[in-house]
Amino acid sequence: MNSFPENALGMVKKMTETAAQQPSQAIAFQGAPGANSHLAAMEYAPDCLTLPCFSFEDALDAVKLGTAGSAIIPIENSLHGRVADIHFLLPESGLHIVAEHFMPIRHCLMAKSADANIKTAMSHPQALGQCRHYLRTHDIIPVAYADTAAAAAYVAQHDDHSAAAIAPPLAAQIYGLKPIADAIEDEDHNMTRFVLLAPEAVTPQSNGAHDYRAMTTFIFEVKNIPAALYKAMGGFATNGVNMTKLESYQEGSSFSASKFYADIEGAPGDPAVDRALEELHFHCNSVRLLGSYRQARPRTKS
Repeated sequence: MNSFPENALGMVKKMTETAAQQPSQAIAFQGAPGANSHLAAMEYAPDCLTLPCFSFEDALDAVKLGTAGSAIIPIENSLHGRVADIHFLLPESGLHIVAEHFMPIRHCLMAKSADANIKTAMSHPQALGQCRHYLRTHDIIPVAYADTAAAAAYVAQHDDHSAAAIAPPLAAQIYGLKPIADAIEDEDHNMTRFVLLAPEAVTPQSNGAHDYRAMTTFIFEVKNIPAALYKAMGGFATNGVNMTKLESYQEGSSFSASKFYADIEGAPGDPAVDRALEELHFHCNSVRLLGSYRQARPRTKS
């Protein structure tokens, strides 16, 4: 907790104490109060108790230790790609993906005074990347910080009037900063996908209003033989299972076998998905399901 800027600590302490009274209703998030993950938690579950955590690992640990019922983690952004390394974080945590949430991201440049001559802008690397054209055009030097709202808190408690933060507009209100420019993201379709993590897996259910399909997320390691990935993917094609995401990554230093993170439409219990996963297992050293959950928005266009 003490890693947060001093002027955010009072709010963090109060929110932590409130969440401790009803931990099952608490959603842990990474960042200071006013961060995009804070907004995503309130948007996903307006009646929840939000629990600020300094790092993604801290947010997951809060769920593992029972101080929060779930955690909300940003995993990818439409402009700047991967946010959190969920394929590293989630397997170690023992938690399950139980839901997803999409939220438009709006970035505001804020400083101690509205007429300041801004030379630097502090924010999370993802936010800086999503605003890189604006920063280059205005000759503003990007400075990486732990999260967007904490950057706003840091700027607010220091006397450098040439320093600004890039954060959600709510952060300017919370920390007493002046908005310099609003909606400075490079594209107006800036969107981040969040996942909700919980101790127990769920069976995806329709909410009645939007009968979207289920999603399933998993990681797998192909055998280190020619065409292993091609063969592993064949079962999804022949069974008509739509794969919406596939990313490769390496663990350790051997570089002997590639691992992959994948999202598919459907869930175990669907005969086509079961057949595809059975074939996947045949061509892999390991397959691990990270969770099945209801789609927050449809992937397949009609």
